[in-house]
Amino acid sequence: MNDVARWKYVLIVVVVLFGLLYALPNVFPQVPAVQISANRGSEVDAALSERVLGILEKRKVKPAGSEIVDRKLLVRLADAEQQLESADVLREALGEQYVVALNSASTVPAWLRAIGANAMTLGLDLRGGVHFLMEVDQKSGVDKQVARYVDDIRGYLRNEKIRYRSVSRTPQGIAIGLRSAADRDRVATKLPTEMPQLELSDGPESTDSFVLMAKLRPATIQEEMDKALDQNIATLRNRVNELGVAEPVVQQQGSSRIVVQLPGVQDTVAAKKILGATATLEYRAVDTSVLNPYEAAASGRVPPDSRIYYERKLGIDGKPIPVILKKRLIVSGDQLVDATSGFDQQNGEPMVSVTLNNAGARRMQEFTNENVGKGMAVVFIERTPEVRMVDGKEVRTTKVKEEVISVANVREPFGKRFQTTGLGSSEEASETALLLRAGSLAAPVDIVEERVVGPSLGQDNIAKGFKAVMIGLVAILIFVAFYYRVFGLVADVALTLNLVILVAVLSMFGATLTMPGIAGIVLTLGMAIDANVLICERVREELRNGLTPLAAIRAGFDKAWATILDANVTHLIAAVGLMLFGSGPIFGFALTLAIGILSSMFTAVTVTRAIINLIFGGRRLKTLPV
Repeated sequence: MNDVARWKYVLIVVVVLFGLLYALPNVFPQVPAVQISANRGSEVDAALSERVLGILEKRKVKPAGSEIVDRKLLVRLADAEQQLESADVLREALGEQYVVALNSASTVPAWLRAIGANAMTLGLDLRGGVHFLMEVDQKSGVDKQVARYVDDIRGYLRNEKIRYRSVSRTPQGIAIGLRSAADRDRVATKLPTEMPQLELSDGPESTDSFVLMAKLRPATIQEEMDKALDQNIATLRNRVNELGVAEPVVQQQGSSRIVVQLPGVQDTVAAKKILGATATLEYRAVDTSVLNPYEAAASGRVPPDSRIYYERKLGIDGKPIPVILKKRLIVSGDQLVDATSGFDQQNGEPMVSVTLNNAGARRMQEFTNENVGKGMAVVFIERTPEVRMVDGKEVRTTKVKEEVISVANVREPFGKRFQTTGLGSSEEASETALLLRAGSLAAPVDIVEERVVGPSLGQDNIAKGFKAVMIGLVAILIFVAFYYRVFGLVADVALTLNLVILVAVLSMFGATLTMPGIAGIVLTLGMAIDANVLICERVREELRNGLTPLAAIRAGFDKAWATILDANVTHLIAAVGLMLFGSGPIFGFALTLAIGILSSMFTAVTVTRAIINLIFGGRRLKTLPV
């Protein structure tokens, strides 16, 4: 008698119930929806929900329902036609205060969501979404690095008490003007030790100045750009992850480009908002020598080391408030470590608490030590691509928007931690902290390509993928049942359970299903039945060797196990290798394959043997239907 321990039956029942429960949400389809999120200064609340429903009712559109999730209003609609019509109507009615985007809403029952059972997230090729190709502005990145070295050289000369006339940027590099030949020789000897990234050479001399020229080494420029690219990738990934986009793809392409894919988002404007509009952040000093910023802005006459900026908030006259800021950069956003929103304990205003890294803290400490009582501004910079037609040709340009989001006086010296106030609302403070916490871009990026993958194409891919899985599954089931009879039917049950468990695990992990993932499922089904084929053929061989039916069953399972284990471990190693070194679609394929291998080993051996034991274990057999 082929006994199977009772705990194995209990385990099988638990796993099967678990698989059915967590695979069930995938039966419920997603429905078209319109997502409404607030721009700075606006709020998403019950009043907005009533207003939106009223607007749609006037257009005789009956939503299937609405809910506020993560400060976003999601309105469910009957079909894609109503979705598009509603989005256009709401964009016109709500104006620029809100961002209206196409999305999809889950119809999974609340009791399933309460236990963490959700449908698999669909990838860009199945769900539709937006695709961006972004290019790092290498020139701006290099300029940013050179500006930092200008400040570092000034700090070095002050610390070493070396008298200098000027340290300034020129087209040929950084010009260091010293007062004597001895000072020049001293700097030429010691500076390369402190800053090995710089190449020094003698510059043009004058009667009162001895000049050294400093340039970034080519290897340093390349290294800095590689770091900037890596940091931008990490920043963009953190930014979209924190803003709740399901399974985005953010990866490098070539030496200076980044691919960003956001499944489920159908509106490029909303997608750019999610990306933080490729934002950077800068802290700059207020030029206190300009007594009347309005007059300076009207005339355009400002000191050569300063320039005009405008505050985000409007003045009493409804016009932007001008601010004259120094061109010298104090701290940039890539030197931020953490940022949290809250309220100022003194006046109760919304604020953002900022923490800098060591380099940024040192710069901020030096600035505030020398500028107590003077102003410091936070400049928020957005770069947005624009397309316009010139003489019938498409011309792509980049619009740069610079806003001063906060101006405050330095009350006392500070360095590593400080607060930024002057924000309009708690929501604005929360959003600003989010962008800061996710990180600022080390070098500016421009969107050079953008496209939308429509949901209709995604639905076509889903239909074809589902058809491929069903055809493969049915063909395998029929062949195995016909060829191996009862043993084949048992193998079919195990194969079906394997598919259920695979879908359940992918859903529980929140994996993204793509076309390569569907290919992994189809391949998994073929590999899963292979184990049952080995068992059935081994049982046949043992019967031909003269063993009794029950002994043949026992020997067939025991002797086939080593071969099954060897084959699946080999495939698992290949899948793990693809997971470690692949990304995007390759990773999705490998993940599906790896989970499928593990589940097939359980169903093909444990489940199959348990069912065979239930059917034949208590009977006296002369032959086996195999």
